[in-house]
Amino acid sequence: MKKLLLISALLGSMAIAQDYKYEITPIVGYNIVEGNLDLDNQFLIGAAFQYNDFDTLLKPELSILYTDADYENFNISTDILRIAVSGVHEYDSIGSLTPLTKIGVGYETIDRHLAENKDSIFFNAGAGVKIAFTDNIALKLEAVYMLKNNDNRWDNNLALLAGINFAFGPKAQIQAEPEPEPTPIPVDGDDDKDGVLNSVDQCPNTPAGKKVNYQGCFIDGDDDKDGVLNSVDQCPNTPAGNVVNNDGCTKIVNLNVNFENNSYIVDEISKQKVKKFADFLKVRSNFTAQIIGHTNNIGRESDNQILSENRANAVKDLIIEYGVEQHRISASGKGENNPTASNNTAEGLAQNRRIEATLNKN
Repeated sequence: MKKLLLISALLGSMAIAQDYKYEITPIVGYNIVEGNLDLDNQFLIGAAFQYNDFDTLLKPELSILYTDADYENFNISTDILRIAVSGVHEYDSIGSLTPLTKIGVGYETIDRHLAENKDSIFFNAGAGVKIAFTDNIALKLEAVYMLKNNDNRWDNNLALLAGINFAFGPKAQIQAEPEPEPTPIPVDGDDDKDGVLNSVDQCPNTPAGKKVNYQGCFIDGDDDKDGVLNSVDQCPNTPAGNVVNNDGCTKIVNLNVNFENNSYIVDEISKQKVKKFADFLKVRSNFTAQIIGHTNNIGRESDNQILSENRANAVKDLIIEYGVEQHRISASGKGENNPTASNNTAEGLAQNRRIEATLNKN
């Protein structure tokens, strides 16, 4: 005999539920049972979930139905659970009504196996309609026929289902591509003065004076040959051979030699720092160094200039004494003109009495 499917009451969206990715429907219903199953007709409860984001004729639906059924001749009740996977097809809407059909397969479990009832697979087919309340809420009504094999016989159930269908997860709307605007006919010229006509200039805002290719685009280079490209070089006129930092500016080495006020005597601790710098130069024989002396602003500016030169020469003489060739070392003084700290504090005054060096690679 024949048996019936589980019904899934789906949550319905308005005219076309497929405008949303998901639908969920809490379900109530009434199951009409074939006589030889020896079961009374039953009320059903359950739920259904439908996924609409596949571009297919049938949208997948998972439904679950439960009932507590009574056996007619045994005065015994049994739990019946049905789980089904179906394909749902929705037709064009007629006003607020959206007709639908479905087909699928499921599995039924029975707590008490009387009247030769057993757990088994079943097939289902059904039809129904959604009645839209809002854009994503609808009443869903279905009739689902379920056919089940029970010990060499085919039994059937007919489920009449109703549920409130909720749709959610709006699909991305496909925007119509705008009509392309007509390409303006260029009036030739050379607006950015790079020597390339506007009609072929792919980089129309090249800064004045930059080297460009035949398309008018900037060609990077290293004009001062310091190993840093022009586009990032913050010191584009660095003297050739100077050792530079990542910005292309001459790298200043602080030898951390500090002096007493109005003195150019190198103390024993500072001599060890000078020796480390001399050892560095001895290993790198292709480097030369310029030693630069500085002062704070205490005293006359002219006296500070002489003092800075004396400090630079004192360190230069030590480097030569430590074994670096004399022709590789030069010295100069900057006086009080380049402070690195404030001259208004004792700490700042001490920091400004310093020795720095620049390196040149031959």
